[in-house]
Amino acid sequence: MSHDSDLDLDTATSILNATLAKAREMGLKPLCVAVLDAAGALKVMAREDNTSPMRPKIAHGKAHGAIAMGLGSRALFNRAQEQPYFIAAMNSLADGALVPVPGGVLIRSGGTIVGAVGVTGDSSDNDETCAVAGIESAGLTADTG
Repeated sequence: MSHDSDLDLDTATSILNATLAKAREMGLKPLCVAVLDAAGALKVMAREDNTSPMRPKIAHGKAHGAIAMGLGSRALFNRAQEQPYFIAAMNSLADGALVPVPGGVLIRSGGTIVGAVGVTGDSSDNDETCAVAGIESAGLTADTG
């Protein structure tokens, strides 16, 4: 990482590769992984063979929602249970790019949000486990919410 506030391409790619490696180690279904920077811009995305066409949008939505709200998507999922109208409104404001289920994990460096990983393709809990492994492999802190 070049600066504490930047998520460079090499780090994002490393996170993506480690996320997919964890999925293969766990024997999961094919995944789609999106890594976004702190501004919510896509750094890297990979869609494994035999994933459904909607997966890139879901992976992006999990990561984007986490960045936009400053909360891991597990926290957004819990909030959706308690305040469904609030999350529906936030999703509308986000033009539908907020997917409030586990699998969107904030990337922190020294407490500062530097990006997020969105994973989809298996169960939400497994998606989240892979994202956390990918982030931690880069020496960064995963924040699931």
